[in-house]
Amino acid sequence: MPVGGRPTVRSRRLGAALKTYRLAAKMDQVQAAEVIAAHQTRVSRIETGHVSARPLEIRAMLDAYGVNDPEVRVKLEELARQAKRRGWWLEHAAHLRPDYVDHIALEDDATYIREWQPVMMPGLLQTSAYAEAVIGGGPHYIEPERVAQLVKVRVGRQAKIQEGGASYTAILWESVITHPLVSTEIHREQLTAILEVGQRKNVTIQVLPFSVGALAGYSCAFSSFSFDEEPTVQAVAMDNLRGTSVLEGAEDLAAYANAYDVLRSAALTPDASMKLIRGILRSLKEDTP
Repeated sequence: MPVGGRPTVRSRRLGAALKTYRLAAKMDQVQAAEVIAAHQTRVSRIETGHVSARPLEIRAMLDAYGVNDPEVRVKLEELARQAKRRGWWLEHAAHLRPDYVDHIALEDDATYIREWQPVMMPGLLQTSAYAEAVIGGGPHYIEPERVAQLVKVRVGRQAKIQEGGASYTAILWESVITHPLVSTEIHREQLTAILEVGQRKNVTIQVLPFSVGALAGYSCAFSSFSFDEEPTVQAVAMDNLRGTSVLEGAEDLAAYANAYDVLRSAALTPDASMKLIRGILRSLKEDTP
């Protein structure tokens, strides 16, 4: 069973893949159940992510579905093993919403992460001080101890980027750089951190300028994730007042992939973006009494 007794991002991805291959083979769940000598209910629960398929079951189903690609078979078996793996973030589970856990799991598995943020610095780029300020300054009161825990988790998420475990691209609206939600001191520290992380080979930061500001209303903030060697979008996460929504439908993924391409094409180049940020940082230092 997936960790926590509920479908996880990994178990859902595995189940969705197995269902796709079953349908392509024109087999129903009853036939698939016969292949693994189980009841139809087990196949249903595997495909919805409520249980994780065992390696032998995966091999038997893929044989029956005519899936012979060794890379696909290895990937799905590995995904089954990962579905039961306990992520580092689960030690903080008491302080995290289940949907936020899904978001972190997506980041942890991703090979490509692309983010659009029109309001604040993305969580994967936030300094501890910035994270504390925006988490504690939100519309709902959060106890100081929980704020500290959430900051710790947010900083922990950044290890994926710092260790080069994923290619990360962030597009920020210019207001995120020029109209801070935090104090000038924290904002200066944050811009300095952005310039440093922007030098990493696996990180690209672009700024969408005010001159094409109409595009800033094109979409709310979102993150897209890819899990293979190619950057094909396979999941999208969006934060809202009630939590995080994860989209995995083909039409949704195509729409957000297109939206990101439009935003990226309109944004300043990475070099021009870094130049803009350096200029704003200099002006902030000059204005310091």
